[in-house]
Amino acid sequence: QVQLVESGGGLVQPGGSLRLSCAASGSIFRINSMGWYRQAPGKQRDLVARITSTDTTNYVYVDSVKGRFTISRDNAKNTVYLQMNSLKDEDTAVYYCNTWPPWPSYWGRGTQVTVSS
Repeated sequence: QVQLVESGGGLVQPGGSLRLSCAASGSIFRINSMGWYRQAPGKQRDLVARITSTDTTNYVYVDSVKGRFTISRDNAKNTVYLQMNSLKDEDTAVYYCNTWPPWPSYWGRGTQVTVSS
């Protein structure tokens, strides 16, 4: 059973940066696709970025974060990262990591990101 713990969120001004981490209690190196999701107040939880590692590594980003967010993974550390730059007010949300597609029992508590001046 894999447990995922997100960290790295906080309060940041527009234009600032944050780096989120997702630490897995079990090994994730056999999990091909991992993703970061976010849920803003009153909205559904949506995929923000995913990374798929097979023979090659593929990245997918939603349009709203392309060029600003970068997803990466370190299988040796069982950790997935989300580097977020040029943050905007609309990036405010709780951020979660999970497999892609998401496995219901893997949802963690998430980490709050608040972008505000």
